[in-house]
Amino acid sequence: MACENHTRVTEFILLGFTSNPKIQVSLFILFLGIYTVTLLGNFLIVTVTSMDPALQTPMYFFLRNLSLLEVCFTLVMVPKMLVDLVSPRKGISFVGCGTQMYFFFFFGSSECFLLSMMAYDRFVAICNPLRYSVIMNRSLCLWMAIGSWVSGVPVSMLQTAWMMALPFCGPNAVDHFFCDGPPVLKLVTEDTTMYEMQALASTLLFIMFPFSLILVSYTRIIMTILRIPSATGRQKAFSTCSSHLIVVSLFYGTASLTYLRPKSSQSPESKKLVSLSYTVITPMLNPIIYSLRNNEVKGAVKRAVTWKVFQKIDVF
Repeated sequence: MACENHTRVTEFILLGFTSNPKIQVSLFILFLGIYTVTLLGNFLIVTVTSMDPALQTPMYFFLRNLSLLEVCFTLVMVPKMLVDLVSPRKGISFVGCGTQMYFFFFFGSSECFLLSMMAYDRFVAICNPLRYSVIMNRSLCLWMAIGSWVSGVPVSMLQTAWMMALPFCGPNAVDHFFCDGPPVLKLVTEDTTMYEMQALASTLLFIMFPFSLILVSYTRIIMTILRIPSATGRQKAFSTCSSHLIVVSLFYGTASLTYLRPKSSQSPESKKLVSLSYTVITPMLNPIIYSLRNNEVKGAVKRAVTWKVFQKIDVF
């Protein structure tokens, strides 16, 4: 149905979490703190893995790309969310909503594929250690990273272009804190069955396909680890994968609750909490997980801090 007798929506209102001013201020302080930790943590990972000679390996090359993706991912939503929490006007233009949706889909899809590339790296390292440096050469790693980043282009263009071409002629209040697909889809004034079928197919391809690659990789990894005779060897092999497994579980566990059921019976509040976990909380936890569970990263951070301290001493 075209917007023949109604004015087409030119602006959306993001309802956010609450209309209570006191709660909004508290949430602003909380999310600002989380966002600051997210930026500092991910930039620390990027800096340390770029500068420390001991971390110039494929594993940390992909970790550096993951941290960059997380920074970009949060930039799409969190600054706007923070502004809306302290501003009486919570509007976003039709074009702005489409732009936010595009980059959200782009970085989300890219992260799915990058996580699968990281799983393949661990698979080669544990299942074929003698040929690891030959297989995971600099050229292959670079192309794998580029492929992960550009993989988000098709799905983001298709999802966003189709969504924003649908008729929005009635209500314009999005019951969410950013322009996500499912809550915006509820405002469309025509049958959206075809779009939902396409969205589900895209989800299965761009989310579940990389996840399947991760499952296959870790199935082979676990089988290899179980064949290691010593308990110390098994523990060391598993420790190299544990951080990545935790990150994958957090990201896929929450994202699948939203995108495998675009119009599920979940309440808007529960959907916001689920979305909050993978858009705000997980990007903050990723550098913490890799820093706390990885001795090489902890050692690199200590060396960087020690170098800075000695540099200041020399200055004085």
